[in-house]
Amino acid sequence: MEVYRISAEHYANALTCSGAEARWNRAGENVLYTSGSRALASLELVVNRMAIQTGTHYKVMVISLADDSSLYEELKKEMLPLNWRGLFAYPQLQQMGSEWYRSKRSLILKVPSAVIPQEYNFIINTSHPEFSKKVSLVRTEDYFWDQRLA
Repeated sequence: MEVYRISAEHYANALTCSGAEARWNRAGENVLYTSGSRALASLELVVNRMAIQTGTHYKVMVISLADDSSLYEELKKEMLPLNWRGLFAYPQLQQMGSEWYRSKRSLILKVPSAVIPQEYNFIINTSHPEFSKKVSLVRTEDYFWDQRLA
């Protein structure tokens, strides 16, 4: 399976992450946030940055994930708090993601997107023992913003 991540050009040549806290992880937990499509990755970037940084050169990272179902865990919407799409749910979602991260019971956590709940993001645990064998950066692509979004 291929998933997508949009990064500033200087971060796009390696599968690294900052460990900053976000919706599905606490600070210090090194996970890669990826999306099931380039379009969803674009929307996630716009929503999470709250604006397009037109001076930044972005790249699309095309990442390959092994097609082995034992490497995946899915959190379905029914398993999440009713307000899961809002900021107030962050502590609960971070708890769920942190427990998954620490347990290392799967390499990849499939979660619904808060932007488009019918589509999915894939959270990758970079500290999982299978990470270097089952996840690879296939290529980077130039990324051009449609000026109407700015």
